[in-house]
Amino acid sequence: MTHLGAILRPQLPPEDLRPLAQLADACGLEEPWVWEDCFREGGVSSAAALLAWTERVKVGIGLLPVPLRNVAVTAMEVATLERMFPGRAVITVGHGVQEWMEQVGARVESPLTLLREHLDALRALLRGEQVSTQGRYVRLDDVALDWPPAHPVPVLAGVTGPRSLRLSGEAADGTLLTASHSVDRVRQAKELIQQGREAASRTAEPHPLTVYLLAATGPGAADRLHKELAEEGLADVPGIGVAGDAHAVAEAVQRMAEAGADTVVLQPTGDEPDPAGFVRFAAEDVRPLVSP
Repeated sequence: MTHLGAILRPQLPPEDLRPLAQLADACGLEEPWVWEDCFREGGVSSAAALLAWTERVKVGIGLLPVPLRNVAVTAMEVATLERMFPGRAVITVGHGVQEWMEQVGARVESPLTLLREHLDALRALLRGEQVSTQGRYVRLDDVALDWPPAHPVPVLAGVTGPRSLRLSGEAADGTLLTASHSVDRVRQAKELIQQGREAASRTAEPHPLTVYLLAATGPGAADRLHKELAEEGLADVPGIGVAGDAHAVAEAVQRMAEAGADTVVLQPTGDEPDPAGFVRFAAEDVRPLVSP
């Protein structure tokens, strides 16, 4: 079944998140997602609040930049969320935007090495293991969580480049793709992830793929979509995003699902004029049109 979500973008002030989260829970949206974009809102704090305000939904964090976080802190926070809200937090880690990492003095020479070391240590800690490692960036000496999750928590990698996609297949439990991916690029990413899974002999394990889909609806939808793509340097890239009514958006979701997406998360434009209306649109108008 194709799962459907929507992003509560950090352009919204934090105090506006509660009514949107409760609306998502009430109207049947499966997965609201939050971001940890520098320098707007914290991903873990936002997700914890959404989980506390709701009863049913899963809450995705897309994503936690590993250069900003000691892996033991990440593990403690993820384990705490899982024990308080079992099975409802979707955790994603990734390189982060390198310009932002530079701004805070956290940029590393080899983001790929850091992500691999972080994934390996994080997944082991969340399995309840006692971890000692002396990597290039991640160093732990007999570290174990006092309150590990009752069950291992899947950790997704939010990645884009070919080497990072292969790494996700090798070392993560799933992959998150940004809204810069067309249907063709989703298929290509799926192949690269599969290469990594085969290299690590992990093909028997599930590896769900989550894809963001930039979407705009209502008055001025096409203009808002074009503006967002231009700001992201994607205006000339074919097949990115969708503008239109529920049928148009559902068709775009279905194309992503056919390309290999297990979950499609609708990403409103940064200037979306009606965030609550967008949540209702995703849950009540688009969801019924998406084939299981």
